[in-house]
Amino acid sequence: MNPELPLRTATEADLNEIVRLEHGLEAQRYVGQWSEARHRATLTGGDARYLVVDDADGGLAAYAILRGLAETGRAVELKRVVVGKTERGLGRRLLTELVRIAFEELHAHRLFLDVFDDNARAQHLYTSLGFVLEGTMRHAASRDGEWHDLRLMSMLESEYRARQSQSATGA
Repeated sequence: MNPELPLRTATEADLNEIVRLEHGLEAQRYVGQWSEARHRATLTGGDARYLVVDDADGGLAAYAILRGLAETGRAVELKRVVVGKTERGLGRRLLTELVRIAFEELHAHRLFLDVFDDNARAQHLYTSLGFVLEGTMRHAASRDGEWHDLRLMSMLESEYRARQSQSATGA
């Protein structure tokens, strides 16, 4: 893992903080709201890895969920990324590390995610990291009693490797 990013695997002891982050004002707009019980089931179910970034005050600054780890198709879903305080570069650093973990440690062939169609900032970040828009899932998520479209984005292992080669050669 990246020594500059204090990223670690979450434990059940982190669930209160995970739920707290998820219920923050910014996250409520773009992230599904799970109960602690649902997070616990996902964390302990064997198909997901929860990763957290600790903050200086002993709480959590961010968390992410990677799913699809028990599947044999090597398609990993970036299910959730929540950053407590945005616009400080933590989200970009965390996502960069999650992409590395997916392809280098989990040996994914494909990393995919969905994002609300009105979350332009996240879409821009994903695109800048190499994710490609695959399409729109119409009325795929409900928020505040209204249906919203989700954009499906992905990155293939070959695309990741090509970006790594370009970075190494300075191209």
